[in-house]
Amino acid sequence: MATHGSASTQAAAPRLREILADAARYWEPRRLGYNALLGAIFLGWVVFTWPHFRGAFTLSALGALTVLALLANACYCAAYLVDIPLQYSPLRAAWRGRRRLLWLAGAILAAALTCYWVADEIYPGVA
Repeated sequence: MATHGSASTQAAAPRLREILADAARYWEPRRLGYNALLGAIFLGWVVFTWPHFRGAFTLSALGALTVLALLANACYCAAYLVDIPLQYSPLRAAWRGRRRLLWLAGAILAAALTCYWVADEIYPGVA
């Protein structure tokens, strides 16, 4: 009986590894597009309102921008919280074909939050 339990544990380990590897292969290359989108939004704000942001280019502002970029990338990892359980479900095959919708929804939300932070939190505070 111990052999049966050990066999099921051994069978589950490759499955988890396969799912994690599949999730990373899908999500990590798309992180570049996510970061490019958010970077383009931020640069658009700076370019189109340039005289206003001139005073914002300081070392402390660079630190704050770095923290915001790290937080945006931490939020990107929320896709794994949806993807991995769905890959364990009977809907795995259908889900793998629709993951791009989660990326799109997350990118739209991140773009909206980026616009909010720049317009409402950063822009008014720049002298």
